[in-house]
Parts: sequence; C-alpha cells; structure tokens
Amino acid sequence: MGSEARSAQVEEVIRRLEAHYVFPEVATKLAEVLRQRLGEGAYADVSDAEFATLVTADLQSVNGDKHLRLRHHVDPVAEDGDAEANSDEYRLQAELEGFGVAEVRRLAGNVGYLDTTMLYQPELAGPAITAAMTLLAPSDALLLDVRRNRGGSPGTSALLQTYLVDEPVHYLDIYEREGDRTTQMWTLPYVPGPRFGGTKPIWVLTGPQTFSGGEDLAFSLQRQGRAKTVGEATRGGAHPREQYKIDTYLDVTVSIARSFDPETGENWEGTGVRPDIPVVADQAFDTAYELALKHVLELGDTGPRRLVAEEARQALDRR
Repeated sequence: MGSEARSAQVEEVIRRLEAHYVFPEVATKLAEVLRQRLGEGAYADVSDAEFATLVTADLQSVNGDKHLRLRHHVDPVAEDGDAEANSDEYRLQAELEGFGVAEVRRLAGNVGYLDTTMLYQPELAGPAITAAMTLLAPSDALLLDVRRNRGGSPGTSALLQTYLVDEPVHYLDIYEREGDRTTQMWTLPYVPGPRFGGTKPIWVLTGPQTFSGGEDLAFSLQRQGRAKTVGEATRGGAHPREQYKIDTYLDVTVSIARSFDPETGENWEGTGVRPDIPVVADQAFDTAYELALKHVLELGDTGPRRLVAEEARQALDRR
C-alpha cells in the first residue's frame, strides 16, 4: 500500500469521526493522534489487516471507547449504515446463529434458561425471541445468560425486556449527536405470546465478553431492580455505533450515540456492568441455578408443585 493511498484512508477515517462521533471534542483529539502517527510512519509497510489493528489501538487510546474500530474484511465491505444489516449474507449469518438464541431450556425444577449470543434486529430475531419466551413463560425463575453476547440492536433489547415486565418501563435513554436528540427507551406495549412477567426472579449471567447490547440487558434489568447480575464485570461499551466504508476491504465503526440511565445519567461505558453477585464467569451458571432452585423450593411442594419440588431437591443434591 503506497503512502498516498494510506494517507487517504487515514483522512477518510478522520472525516467519518468528525462527522459522526458522538463526542466531537474527542474526534478532534483523535484526528491529531492519527495524523501524528501517520507522519511518524506508524502505518507504513504494513498489511491492511495490520493497519486496521494499529489504527484501532490509536482510536481507543484517547478515551478507551471499544466501539471505535477500524476493521479489515476478507470480502468487500458493505456501504454505509444499514447496508450490511439488509444484505442477504447478514441475514444468512443471523439464521445460522439461531438469530442470536443459542439455547433455550426448561431446567430441572422448572427453571428457565436462555443463552443469547447476539441481539439481531427485531425483524430478524423477533420470531426466535417469541418462541423462546413462549417456552420459558411458565418457569418459576429465569437464568438469562449474556456471557457470550457481543451486542446488537436496542430494539431487540426492548423486545426481550418486555417479556420480563407487566407494565411499560422507561429503562434507558439514548442521546444521538445527529439532530441533538434524546430517545427514551421503553418496553413495548404488546408482544406476541405469553410473558414471563414482572414478579418472578431473574438472574443475568455476565462476564468479560458481554458487550454493548448484552450489557444493555444486564444494566437495564439490574437498574430496574428486575434482576440480579451474577458473574464478572462486563466489557464496558455503552455507545451505539454505526459502520462506515473506508476502502474496499476496510470500514470504521463509530459511536454515534450514548446510552444512559434516565434517572442518574450513568452508564456502563468503560467500567462495565458490575455484578450483584461476583463470581468467576464460568461459575455464574452454577451459582445462579442454585439460587433459583432454592427459590423454587420456597414455593411449596404440595399438589401440582410436588413433582417440581422433587426435581429441585434432586438437582440441588447433585450440586
């Protein structure tokens, strides 16, 4: 890659930052960093993949925003904005990943378990979320596993959270630089199928890989007092982002907004969501499941609950 072409790529990254980054003053500082690094020859004589790695480190050097990344792709990148999400390849990826629903189970003792790896857009993930929550609705307790959840759509977070409450809840605000506007995020007035509801206990399993939309779920349910988080602190990315094409095989992801608690103004950027019950992430399931089983036993063991209580006792005995 010639120096002139590399310089043009750096300037295109800067242009995107200055036009879209939610913190304009940080964009100005980042422009200085990138131009200085370019002038020092830091990006010379490296492959596009190495260039992307170097620029990503520089983009995150000012304020640690993990949503700021220059990405190298094997295939040509999509155009800006929603082009990637609307592509046939992206839809196939979602389908092959179960639309982000990795596992849904009724565990012994009538405890529900939902493992999500991605919050794909509601128009893609909606039927899978509905099917999962229909199965889980009769559970006495729920384990919501976001330890591998790498992010996704705020709309799908709203959809999933709606199954976990009885009345509409204003759980988050999102400020967007474009238009200088703040959008209130509420759970939805209606969802298809039965709800798990707003009274039965939920434990959200978290870990250092939990990011962005997965953190939205953990943070929002924790702040509402709707769930307890179990595991380790999450990765710490609270800024919704968009991707912009830089060159044929390069795009940059830029934080175009920031999420925050409507009451306190706080979010999880940089710090992650801190667990209510801190344990090693690999032990989060066992810890939460034991708590859920003890809750089930508190519900009684007569009549129709006899079988469920026996399941719970046996499950606890095996732990």
